[in-house]
Amino acid sequence: MEGTVTVPTPGARGTARPAPTHPQPPTTTSHPLQVAIIGGGPGGLYAAALLKRLDPAREITVWERNAPDDTFGFGVVLSDETLGGIEHADPEVYAALQQDFIRWDDIDIVHGDSRHTSGGHGFAALGRKRLLEILHDRCRALGVDLRFHTEAPDPARLAETHDLVIAADGVHSTTRAAYAPVFRPHVATHHCRYIWLATDFAFDAFRFDIAETEHGVMQLHGYPYARAASTVIIEMREEVWRAAGFDGPDPQESIESCAKIFAEAMRGRPLHSNKSAWTTFRTVVNERWSHENIVLLGDAAHTAHFSIGSGTKLAVEDALALAACLQEQPGIPSALSAYEEERKPVVASTQRAARASLEWFEDIARYLGQPPRQFAFNLLTRSRRVTHDNLRLRDARFTESVERAFGCPSGTPPMFTPFRLRGLTLRNRIVVSPMDMYSAVDGLPGDFHLVHLGARALGGAGLVMTEMVCISPEGRITPGCTGLYHGKQAEAWRRITDFVHTRAPGSAIGVQLGHSGRKGSTRLMWEGMDEPLPDGNWPLVAASALPYKPGSQTPRELSRAQLTDLREQFTAAAWRAARAGFDLLELHCAHGYLLSGFLSPLTNRRTDAYGGSLDKRLRFPLEVFDAVRGVWPQERPMTVRISATDWAEGGTGAEDAVEIARAFAAHGADAIDVSTGQVVAEEQPEFGRSYQTPYADRIRNSTGVPVIAVGAISSWDDVNSLLLAGRADLCALARPHLYDPNWTLHAAAEQSYEGPGVVWPDQYRAGSRHPRTGRTDAPKPRLTLGT
Repeated sequence: MEGTVTVPTPGARGTARPAPTHPQPPTTTSHPLQVAIIGGGPGGLYAAALLKRLDPAREITVWERNAPDDTFGFGVVLSDETLGGIEHADPEVYAALQQDFIRWDDIDIVHGDSRHTSGGHGFAALGRKRLLEILHDRCRALGVDLRFHTEAPDPARLAETHDLVIAADGVHSTTRAAYAPVFRPHVATHHCRYIWLATDFAFDAFRFDIAETEHGVMQLHGYPYARAASTVIIEMREEVWRAAGFDGPDPQESIESCAKIFAEAMRGRPLHSNKSAWTTFRTVVNERWSHENIVLLGDAAHTAHFSIGSGTKLAVEDALALAACLQEQPGIPSALSAYEEERKPVVASTQRAARASLEWFEDIARYLGQPPRQFAFNLLTRSRRVTHDNLRLRDARFTESVERAFGCPSGTPPMFTPFRLRGLTLRNRIVVSPMDMYSAVDGLPGDFHLVHLGARALGGAGLVMTEMVCISPEGRITPGCTGLYHGKQAEAWRRITDFVHTRAPGSAIGVQLGHSGRKGSTRLMWEGMDEPLPDGNWPLVAASALPYKPGSQTPRELSRAQLTDLREQFTAAAWRAARAGFDLLELHCAHGYLLSGFLSPLTNRRTDAYGGSLDKRLRFPLEVFDAVRGVWPQERPMTVRISATDWAEGGTGAEDAVEIARAFAAHGADAIDVSTGQVVAEEQPEFGRSYQTPYADRIRNSTGVPVIAVGAISSWDDVNSLLLAGRADLCALARPHLYDPNWTLHAAAEQSYEGPGVVWPDQYRAGSRHPRTGRTDAPKPRLTLGT
């Protein structure tokens, strides 16, 4: 339910005029006496009730253009966390909600002939109409002025006559639109169509039902909200929706078709509509949520996809936070600032989870070939909010069945199951990601590299990767980078591989070969990352004569003859790597270095056979791969690291990455190491927990090629979740291994795992249990008498 406002009069150029300055400044106290609320949905109503309850002297008016019982949804799901906040803030509202809640624990996932149930999830729902009735009653009892069938006045005028204006006018907020230059909204639409419907019976679980039709994949999201009613959302990609003929002006025929498609879920009964229409979801993000004494709340400020059930939840939590900040802060400006500071990180986290869930359902067809139990686990963990560990706590039987289907021996976490690449069997799925140490002299690895790599091998990782090892002096990133361009370097590396093989048996060690391209001849990272050397620079070469950033050296575009020389340098380095005893070789085609520079259209502007289309941009990296594969021992695996996106307009994107991975696999790559970015200086990455893993997921489940996932994976729980869901085959961690060289050993100890997937060195075995922490762990004395 949304309220509307009249948009301020456009100026001469058709842009909304800003709110005029207040002739009389509003109240500066954080306890505003005159409050206007635009929109009578749950968020606006709850804010009204809370503010009136906290200060009965306030005059609060809610404008809602619709009737009191007009609502375009059916059921509302609230989490226990949100309900706890409601109980604390307004016990009367909580008590009324409690009487009407329908509670259940199970989630059913139905696809074809398979049905899997996972329990222990704990949902609570009620009808949206009933929720509004409860909030209406509470507002009236407290003395809030509710004005239905009434358009809200111009927000600029409300701002002049009220101390505070709360815009809770929904996803299509006209308040937000009127002040767009201030709030700076970004509204993104997505690839699916969906429709809100209902049934006249209650599902006995939260149900996900996937149907493969002649037109494509359709999915049903259903949950009970009353003793004899359930919400049903039907969703499908836009192209499926059109192919099915659901794009007609009257949705009733499509609703009847959906009831037949999901007849088993619907028990043969019809689907009911309430002015329902097919629509696309809009993700709303605002840079600012307040302007002077106007503040956005709920869907006006942000949206999160319905598949994680968050819209009403977020709006209610906004209202709680806003009321609290107005109570705690000395003035309205500081209160609104505190409100944004408190809520923005929470909402951003929810939106990241919702985006992951939304995209999973958009691409659900990619996962339909997974084994049924893995598919179910993948669906349950799609947002990364639910993980392997907490799913095991909720439903150990279900999780154990997924583990068995994955191939985990009894009592073995997924991360400690072995994985085979060609003739190499890794005892666990943990990789120490390549990390440049900038500590070599003339390309020679020394004692530092021995200790650094040896320590991580002793720490239990299945595979330890070197930093990028350069194929020539001119191919170094910095003067501190290691190389494999002469025999002494190979001998130095042999010392390290021998240590790993003899002192950390069971751990493998891999070498990453690369050439810096246009990103070479720079300072050590801690002296100025990507900054040119103050002196002693060497000439650079690249796919095209483009500097990495302003102030960087401009490289020479490689000639045909130079391409041949480079290919030979790669093969010579690979031959030395084999003699040095490495178990695996990775070709570095990521992060804007030389081979990556050929792959990206932003860095490859060539007009010959090595530039232009993706096939042509792939040509030289594939030639290098073939040459290296030709000298690398056949029983030893080769992987390729790629940047799956440039994080820049016009650059490599996710679909390009799939084709790049497919091409390398066709030439014999055993796995793709999926990183992102660092190709162009003007990139705009979307950082976050496990933020690069969706690209690995896409490649793995589009091509069937094994992948190494990397990028802000920091917990063993995330690793287990990614592996068990089939989003990755191996997980590479960098910074966690800098923080803790024994990360893998400690992950085993924390999971109480003792088995062949990880072995404590004899010298460290006494430390395989968490040390006692002193008197705080001692038994507590009894200080009270029993009754």
